[in-house]
Amino acid sequence: VPLVESGGGSVQAGGSLRLSCATSGYTYINFCIAWFRQAPGKEREGVATIEHYGITTYADPVKGRFTISKDIDKNILYLQMNNLKPEDSAMYYCAAARGYLSCGGRDSYNSWGQGTQVTISS
Repeated sequence: VPLVESGGGSVQAGGSLRLSCATSGYTYINFCIAWFRQAPGKEREGVATIEHYGITTYADPVKGRFTISKDIDKNILYLQMNNLKPEDSAMYYCAAARGYLSCGGRDSYNSWGQGTQVTISS
């Protein structure tokens, strides 16, 4: 399995979690790689992306609260989530756009993890 997420759980609003995505190696971690989330009854949405040169982008609802990063030596992608809100509750997925140095549209993501559940209580 090329992408394996972990770190999800249940916390109260205002708390923090750090998600990890263990990748199979260079062909994943060194290209565009991202976090998505999907809440019940809603479409999957992009949360944060990080490109080959380290440029990051964030969805408006998480700006200032979430931080995406990667450890190239360990081939791990992270998502540090602070000041969590009930509306952050969702299944969180790691996705890689292998072969793409920059992050583009949803169609460029050609590898997905199985997801890790995040539940935030008020």
